[in-house]
Amino acid sequence: MFKKILFFLFCAVSSLSWAQTKVSGTVIDKKNQPIPFANVVFKGSNEGVVSDENGKFYIESSKSYSVLVVAFMGYTTRDVELEKPVNYNMKIVLTEEQVLDEVVIFTGKTSKKNNPALRILRKIWERKRKNGLRMFEQYAYDKYEKVEFDLNTIDSNFMKSKIFKGLEFVFKKVDTSKITGKTYLPIFINESVYQVYGDNKMGKEKQILTGNKNSGLSNGDGVNTFIKDLYNDYNIYNNHLTFFDKSFTSPISTTGIDVYNYVLRDSAYIDNKWCYNIVFYPRRKNELTFKGDFWVNDSTFAIKTINMAVSKSANINWVKDIYIEQEFDVVNDSVFLLTRDYMMSDFSLSKKDEAKGVYGKRTSLYRNHKFNQPKPEKFYKEEVNFIDNTVYTRPESFWEQNRFEKLNKDEIGVYKMLDTLKTVKKFKQMYNLVTILASGYIQKGNFDYGPIFSTFGYNVVEGIRLRAGGRTYFGPNDKWRLQGYTAYGFDDNKFKYGISAKWMLNTKNRLIISAGNRRDIEQIGASLTTTNDVLGRSFASSGVFMSGTNGKLSNINLTTTALEIEPVKNLVFETGLSYRTLESASREFFTMDYFTDDARTQTRGDLRQAEAHFQVEYT
Repeated sequence: MFKKILFFLFCAVSSLSWAQTKVSGTVIDKKNQPIPFANVVFKGSNEGVVSDENGKFYIESSKSYSVLVVAFMGYTTRDVELEKPVNYNMKIVLTEEQVLDEVVIFTGKTSKKNNPALRILRKIWERKRKNGLRMFEQYAYDKYEKVEFDLNTIDSNFMKSKIFKGLEFVFKKVDTSKITGKTYLPIFINESVYQVYGDNKMGKEKQILTGNKNSGLSNGDGVNTFIKDLYNDYNIYNNHLTFFDKSFTSPISTTGIDVYNYVLRDSAYIDNKWCYNIVFYPRRKNELTFKGDFWVNDSTFAIKTINMAVSKSANINWVKDIYIEQEFDVVNDSVFLLTRDYMMSDFSLSKKDEAKGVYGKRTSLYRNHKFNQPKPEKFYKEEVNFIDNTVYTRPESFWEQNRFEKLNKDEIGVYKMLDTLKTVKKFKQMYNLVTILASGYIQKGNFDYGPIFSTFGYNVVEGIRLRAGGRTYFGPNDKWRLQGYTAYGFDDNKFKYGISAKWMLNTKNRLIISAGNRRDIEQIGASLTTTNDVLGRSFASSGVFMSGTNGKLSNINLTTTALEIEPVKNLVFETGLSYRTLESASREFFTMDYFTDDARTQTRGDLRQAEAHFQVEYT
């Protein structure tokens, strides 16, 4: 009976393993030279990729396939038998075609004449419009965004590192990218749901965040802000696309003929629409271009789907790969609505294949489009101080109802893995240490102790100096905040202090009153600009390692008060008063004495300064 159970389990596992096909390798010719931009397709399917500049490729499918078709112009198409579901590092040799007993070798550049792919491309240019949303006076839709970060190129040596002792379970989530063929380990996942409204007549757009959830390693939407800065919106119908401050020629560009090779590869029904499949790849190396393919409808000539990857020869600092997938719902000749947008970037300090890096992935889904339903202008006016903290605490039932697509097994596993990590003592210690070093503060409840880098200092007046301080923090929309510190010098035997307070009198327009006082030692000329910051850091009294002398130290007594208001989003007015006195902290090293009369008979050793300021800040 036990043997039967083992046999049944073996069959079940075998059937699961055959439910996925993975192949990686290199396409070469008989001289062992790589063939770039060759077509690699699972036989009998529309699932395919294009090899890179070095002939390398990786292809993956959730289905089972036993034959791989490899083709390139000027070479004989080859069917490659797959002996097992997973085949890595294959070398596929293509032979050159012979025509009329004469060997004709193609360099890979396609003809600009009598090319059916170019005829289709010209039809796309004739019918292309602005983004479909721009065809309406008003628009609205729901948006779901998913962001993930992964460590990639995970190998056995990395897994055996001592730093992961006791954390080995995280490597059970290592997977292989269907795009690059690299192993990766998810380390962060974030989900957001928005309601988006726009008015093209007024040139206004408003996004309302209705839900946000992350892996639990951090709170707030700081990651969202970072991602929005990192991945700009783009329209493939534009002639040029900007990524990481680089301008790439779009494969749909009207100048694409001079930059890309186009090959009509296939035709098939997609969502009951007959479509053509066109492969594109660069005509020359070292240009900011893509390689990939797209499906285009045969009557509207609107793009249905497009997949493209930045060519390896493109030089972008810290970025090894950029891969993009987009899907459109073609309504009619002039309206094509983006329904899915996927982007992946591979960040690394080195361009070498074996170099470790981080994948940044963003998936955006769009649905429930509505048009020509106007909103009043005041609807688009940004509220100055609106923060809805409930969007960050939505229950799981909310996400089950509002996700546009279910999380796959691996993504669910990421949440579970990261939640488990939070309970592991060693990881919590490592995470807390990194957080403290990054922020400079140790958080305990609603109080932050620090900055820790100012705890110990030394100078010629105070000798060894110790400082302790902290600040309150209840959230990004606190009604009041307090911060302060005290310090003691063991040579001058004096206590110093600083205290500051802020109170928000009106939350609607952020009317804030603040005041503070500081009595401490300051190095003259240490600051590049004058500051009225009561708790500003003094390089003389809080630095452990510094260059030059710090003998010209002064005692400072600074008192400030200020009033600021933000009547309109991003427009801040501020006015304030300050009064300070300065005198030498040690007459042994220097003096600030000056004459107070024309006869030069009377002196004083302190300076007094009163200031009033008014400033306007717009961001």
